[in-house]
Amino acid sequence: MTIRTNTRPIKIKSLQIGGQNRVVIQSMTNTKTKDVAATVKQIKELENNGCELVRMAILDLEDAKAISAIKKEVNIPLVGDIHFNPDFAIAAINNGIDKIRLNPGNIENEDKIKEIVYLCKERNIPIRIGINGGSLNKKYKHSEEAMIDSAKDHLRILEALDFHDICLSFKSSDPIECINAYKLASKEFIYPLHLGVTEAGTLIDSSIKSSLALGNLLLDGIGDTIRISISDDPVKEVIIAKKILRACKLKDDVPNLISCPTCGRIQYDMLPIAEEIEKYLETINKKIDVAIMGCPVNGPQEASRADIGVAGGKDCAILFKKGKIIKTIPQNDIVSTLKEEIEKI
Repeated sequence: MTIRTNTRPIKIKSLQIGGQNRVVIQSMTNTKTKDVAATVKQIKELENNGCELVRMAILDLEDAKAISAIKKEVNIPLVGDIHFNPDFAIAAINNGIDKIRLNPGNIENEDKIKEIVYLCKERNIPIRIGINGGSLNKKYKHSEEAMIDSAKDHLRILEALDFHDICLSFKSSDPIECINAYKLASKEFIYPLHLGVTEAGTLIDSSIKSSLALGNLLLDGIGDTIRISISDDPVKEVIIAKKILRACKLKDDVPNLISCPTCGRIQYDMLPIAEEIEKYLETINKKIDVAIMGCPVNGPQEASRADIGVAGGKDCAILFKKGKIIKTIPQNDIVSTLKEEIEKI
């Protein structure tokens, strides 16, 4: 099995994917790419929240022409998402795109693919071959093996032209199918793998499916870049991706919130505190464990093991810092005190 440290590295501008034990976080805009102002605004929001690579839909030549204007306003590398019409890929390349995603399920014109490859080779632009279980070429019967065969067919064209700046993905809406397909791919290919469960649903469903599939693969050393698919604001994709990588010990500059589920023993209003601190922690880039606990059963031990934590009392909480009791905080001051202490660490 090829693990991520042994995959062939590719470069998107200065960003490396593959050949390292670091997993790159990416997302995709849901704006119309031709709406430059809206697209730039969303790309900056994604970058500010920890996204490292952004993909944009190129639905027509107007979208492709907008790339040059967008690139002037952002720093993050950009990927052009191309379906059906290879001429849009050529236009995207000519307007400065940093990476191309091609779907072999709907782009079959080999002469056009070769033209794209020549241009990408000339300009050091990588290509992702994006296999999707929902849009496999009709000549294949749907299966994990068919997804691998589809990639091989497309790779033959690229490799025959001595082009190897390639990333592969094998997405499905079924997390188990994703796991099986990526495990097969890790045995077949040396190229870096882009992980994701596609059409994964809204926040809760996507978080569960993505954690199951990506967590399983990442812990096996499979996967070089990830995109979480959520029917929502794409910033949420980045937040979930960071938390999955943190849980897999692949990213350490992400805060960890420890909080209990609450029960009849609780004597202070804990849930609004946990919710507000969770949102606040999404704006922080540091390795820190924060515990918000409800009662004296598990609370003091969990809070004392965290960098900063509170254990609830009656309309108050005891503040712990690095294992030491600092003080008792009244209910109304808990959030502001926690934020102040987090800033100090």
